Amino acid sequence: MTTQTTETTVTVTDEDKAAIAALPQRIVQAWAAHDADAFAEVFTPDGSMIIPGVLQKGRESIRAFMAQAFQGPFKGTRVTGTPVDLRFANSESGILITQGGILAPGESEPSADRAVNASWVVVKRDGQWFLAAYQNSPRNAA
Repeated sequence: MTTQTTETTVTVTDEDKAAIAALPQRIVQAWAAHDADAFAEVFTPDGSMIIPGVLQKGRESIRAFMAQAFQGPFKGTRVTGTPVDLRFANSESGILITQGGILAPGESEPSADRAVNASWVVVKRDGQWFLAAYQNSPRNAA
């Protein structure tokens, strides 16, 4: 994973970088447990999530959507996400880029139709890193 900053000097600790890089793992764990509460807690209260065909705004809206999705189209699935780039706007905000996708039962890699590139806008609030916005796009789109 590369780490870059804007043209101005930004001081970010290794602890902050590790906390940000851990956000995808928190999502992976919440998804594996089909735990909509844990999934939504990664977001700020006013966070947003954009996935194909879906826009959810606010932690509670994200929680409700994921609870329903874990009982429906995402039932039995897992996700994967690997950080590939991290950039900081300042010491309390940045963007993380990942590659991953949805894993059907028995898969260790997402199929081409479920592989994504994702952008994670991260912010530090009260000493903890959260997702302010998440958006993904198909990785292998023509």
